This record gives sequence, C-alpha cells and structure tokens, in this order.
Amino acid sequence: MAERKARADALRNRETVLAAADELFARSESPRSVSMDEIAAAAGVGKGTLFRRFGDRTGLIRAVFEARIEPLRHAVEAGPAPLGPSAPPRERVPALLDAVLCFKLDNRHLSLALEEAGSGSPYQAAHYAWWHGILRDLLERMRDAADGTADGPADGTAAGPAPESDFTAHALLAATRADLVEHLAAQEGMDRERIRAQLAAFVGTVLGQG
Repeated sequence: MAERKARADALRNRETVLAAADELFARSESPRSVSMDEIAAAAGVGKGTLFRRFGDRTGLIRAVFEARIEPLRHAVEAGPAPLGPSAPPRERVPALLDAVLCFKLDNRHLSLALEEAGSGSPYQAAHYAWWHGILRDLLERMRDAADGTADGPADGTAAGPAPESDFTAHALLAATRADLVEHLAAQEGMDRERIRAQLAAFVGTVLGQG
C-alpha cells in the first residue's frame, strides 16, 4: 500500500511540474529563458527533484511537448478521418502534415526550443521517428496502390520500405520544421492560413494533384 501511495504521489508531482512548466513556458518569450529554479518554485518542489525526474531542461521541455502533443497523437492512432487510420492515404497525408503544422504554430517557442536543444539531432527524437514512420508507411501504401501491388510482391516475399518513400517522408516533415515555421511567421510575417495554404500546395505537388 505504501509503495502504491508513493507511486501516486510521484505521478501527482510529475503532473504538477509539467503544469507549472507549461504555464511558465506559455508566458515566456522562449522556454529557454525559463530557469529550472523558476519551475521548481512554481511547482513547489526542490530543483533536485526536477533533475532527478527529467534529467535537464531539455528533458523537461520534451516532457511538456509530449504532454501537449498527446491528444494529436491519439487522434492519429485511433481517431476518425481524416487524421485517423480509416482515412485513405491520399487524404490522410495532407491532413497529418497540416495538423503537425498547426500544432507548431500553436506551440512555436516550445517546438523551436525542443528542436534547437543541444542534446542531439531532432531527427533522433522519438516523436520525429513516430511521425516519419506513419508518413513513410502511408506513402508506401500509395505507391503500392499506384503499382497495383497492394498485396505485396508476386513472389510472396516481404517488401521493405522503398528508399524514395523514406526520403519523401523526411522531405515532407522538413516543411513543418519549427525553425521554418518561426521564420515564416516571425520574419516573413505570413499569417496562419497562408502558411497552411502553401504547405497544402507543396504537399499536393509532391503527392501529385490527382
């Protein structure tokens, strides 16, 4: 019973820290300007607790990012069309990329801080690999449908992802990178709907308008 209570207390503390960090990040010009001391004070915990639980500021930023994007990931995994798995790939790919773009527009500084974190390439992050894998698989399904091989090769062997699908998934996601979104919104002064429209046009060109 004591162990279960300790786990419940740890979970509550984690949620309190994430909520405090989320609020401070939202009020700040950049999450990088928010100190661990400020977050610890707002959450009512010691700074050592933050480092033990999240490792460093990057780990905490990543945890807040993951908490914010979880509803979108759930919609992709189990929600209705056009984001959910029931949607045809040709409709789902543009919808997924538009959703990623909108998320980054709504969370510009948090997304940028995470991508700029010095703990490694953003391409190695778990959330990036997840999005890339989904897009790559959808592109594969589109390719197979166009080639008439939706059931796999005629010899019955398992076909791996085609190199072009892997690269195209990277290229499409690059159009939603946080640094590009920040440049378009802050430096070029493009509004939300214009960025969305241009992304949709780019995706349509890549996929083929038909």
